[in-house]
Amino acid sequence: MVSVKVVDEAVCGDRDTGWLFEVDEERLPLREIIRQRVFQEVAAHNAAAVDTVFRGLVRPTDAVPVRGGFRTTALVDPESQCEAAWEAFGRNGFVVLIGDRQIEELDEVVALTSGVEITFLKLVALVGG
Repeated sequence: MVSVKVVDEAVCGDRDTGWLFEVDEERLPLREIIRQRVFQEVAAHNAAAVDTVFRGLVRPTDAVPVRGGFRTTALVDPESQCEAAWEAFGRNGFVVLIGDRQIEELDEVVALTSGVEITFLKLVALVGG
């Protein structure tokens, strides 16, 4: 297991403080890094009370945008969220920086070191994914 820091940032300059994220292996394709991130954030959201603000990478299909995230009254499906995140990446909805390096392909294998910062830079509003 490797502990990395995940940070969400927007081109308008908004940047969260980040959170620690455990990944299974030191070398993973970006697709798997996104999958593990999405599954962890969905699990945390679903474990909380229903009708809470979801602060994930992409908007769940039934959610309404609110300040700081998306409001949903149902459990969020991690598989659907993964598909939406991969599609958003493919549409340039966000880019991923690991350290100072931009990762351009979902299947690109990335070497992760403990403490490295993974930045998800949102380029457009991710409405509907």
